[in-house]
Amino acid sequence: SEHHAACTFANTRKGARSPLTQIAAPRAIRYHRPMSFERIFFIGPMGAGKSTVGKRVARQLNWTFVDLDRCIESDAGATVSLIFEVEGEAGFRARETQALANQSARKNVVVATGGGAVLAHSNHEWLRSGVIVYLEAPVELQLERLARDHTRPLLQTPDRAERLRRLAEVRNPIYAALADVRITADRHGPGPTARRVLAALQQCFPDPSNEST
Repeated sequence: SEHHAACTFANTRKGARSPLTQIAAPRAIRYHRPMSFERIFFIGPMGAGKSTVGKRVARQLNWTFVDLDRCIESDAGATVSLIFEVEGEAGFRARETQALANQSARKNVVVATGGGAVLAHSNHEWLRSGVIVYLEAPVELQLERLARDHTRPLLQTPDRAERLRRLAEVRNPIYAALADVRITADRHGPGPTARRVLAALQQCFPDPSNEST
């Protein structure tokens, strides 16, 4: 199996102003280095391959794979696009923080985050509860991979290339600053990329599949 995770989040409907399922505040837990190797977080731009590569890494480690956006959708009972439409980006980001907080408490898990998960500084502590793998991808490769994807709210624009470049200007320095491992995506597919990720993990953190307790 690909070790997909069940998503269970705390909800509250009292005083709800949105038709979507409401969320509770994240737990007030802070993590510090030395980091555990109980979880891996993939960060990077949309189209970098975080989910497809993450699944393969999880399979090799015999860990659970989690796509954070799918967890958010499961909890809200709505697609990411609808959450953006109803609650705006701020509402989506609040849900993203809650989902990340929940996953940071789990062990033996590989989490593929959304491209904007690094924007909130409060999310950095959750990400640092594990190893952070940054999948880099040039805008040209993103455009190729996302050519048929019309579901992403931030790409609902006539000039996708310009939007991706603007996002990269803001986000790439944050990805780089957070990363424990940095891998550049290419056109060879997710299999070879996953193998490069595993090789980097083994070099930086010997025997990763045996590091968790």
